[in-house]
Amino acid sequence: MGDEPSPAEVPALDAALPSDREPTPVDTPTPLGAPAQPEAEADPAAEAAPAAAAAPVPADAKQTAASTDAARPGGEPQAAVEDQSALALIDDAELKGALEAILLVVDEPVTEIVLAQILEQPTERIGAALITVSEGYTAAGHGFDLRKVAGGWRLYTRPEYAPYVERFVLDGQSVRLTQAALETLAVVAYKQPVTRSRISAIRGVNCDGVIRTLVSRGLVEECGTEPESGAFLYRTTTLFLEKLGMNSINDLPPLAPFLPDDVEEVADAAQ
Repeated sequence: MGDEPSPAEVPALDAALPSDREPTPVDTPTPLGAPAQPEAEADPAAEAAPAAAAAPVPADAKQTAASTDAARPGGEPQAAVEDQSALALIDDAELKGALEAILLVVDEPVTEIVLAQILEQPTERIGAALITVSEGYTAAGHGFDLRKVAGGWRLYTRPEYAPYVERFVLDGQSVRLTQAALETLAVVAYKQPVTRSRISAIRGVNCDGVIRTLVSRGLVEECGTEPESGAFLYRTTTLFLEKLGMNSINDLPPLAPFLPDDVEEVADAAQ
């Protein structure tokens, strides 16, 4: 037939027609003599990633992470934050127990501010709790009570049981101040701050030895010098208030009822 295309025209017609599908690797012929393409090698890092995620974290790494968190500026370790929150949420029963535990080991009256700092609680709450504890001891009739003395709080035995306590502590021995020491201590208490010369003038005798005794007992202490003469000034100590059961010097009884009626004449005669 004259209308049929020749074999040389068929490849040209196929090349002119557009292809409707993407060529596949099968469609792409490999030239003869060309080396075969190698298969893609597996990435060692990609294979090691799941294994590393599943492997346990060493203890040293955990400690390093914890120390790093603790060293961050402005940050605190989780344990410290939990301890602080636990202290902040302390209830009344636990607060009472903590106060009693501290008061049992103190050797001198402790102030409400110190207790508030230790327990990390408001000072007002500490003061109210101490009053409640003290009233509870009194109502229960315990042999001890909680008193506010010398600006702080401390546990004391009740006066009605003093003979039994003295018998146990002293074991039949008692150490008392002499009459001269008591008189000198009274002068210091009512005239403080006062010099030795002033005390000797009031008592009419030299009191240097007695002052040394009172200082060694912790009842009197130096508190500076007198501006005019440079002599040492003396005052009573916190131990003095504690021994007498007073909160401050203002609790001392007035002297007027104990003075003689002719005190002014005696003073004039002494001058």
